[in-house]
Amino acid sequence: MFTGIIEDLGTVAAVEQLAEGRRLVVASAMPVADLVIGESITINGACMTVTGPTDTGFAVDVSAESLRRTTLGDLAAGDAVNLERSVRMNDRLGGHLVTGHVDGTGTVAAVHPEGESAIYTFEVPAELAAPLVEKGSVAVDGISLTCFECTATGFRVAVIPHTAEVTTLGRRKPGDRVNIENDLIGKYVARLLEPHLQARD
Repeated sequence: MFTGIIEDLGTVAAVEQLAEGRRLVVASAMPVADLVIGESITINGACMTVTGPTDTGFAVDVSAESLRRTTLGDLAAGDAVNLERSVRMNDRLGGHLVTGHVDGTGTVAAVHPEGESAIYTFEVPAELAAPLVEKGSVAVDGISLTCFECTATGFRVAVIPHTAEVTTLGRRKPGDRVNIENDLIGKYVARLLEPHLQARD
């Protein structure tokens, strides 16, 4: 479990092709000695398992399924990535409940400055847009954000300068793909209500 509060803006040091998937080697300012083989870490919002520490970071193996469902297959050496280790039970929940199980991908449609901040518009498939609610939570590339102006095909978020600086959002431009994870509680409520709504139809 994660919170969507990014701990570090890491860098992809290397991408290695596997028989079925890829291995990502990531350089990070997080204490390498604290990373344990088998622990969970999110890379751009996708939950991965640390397979080994390196001198400057760690390595993860990305399955073919994760490559299909996320933007991790787009990564190349030198790319910046959002990193967050799993939350401890006694930690503050600064963002919202994030599982690291990406629901799908969206696209940056537009970025408009608004004072010191910026308004990002994202386009997403209809099935990802449906659970979104005004002023609800959404994770974009693992970043906990508040969405508004939710439509059948997208939503907007306001990004303050700090968030733009310490995450990949400050580097995103129209046309870039991003990982989307809808609010966990909202997804469960929608699933529970689905058969009752179908029965009424």
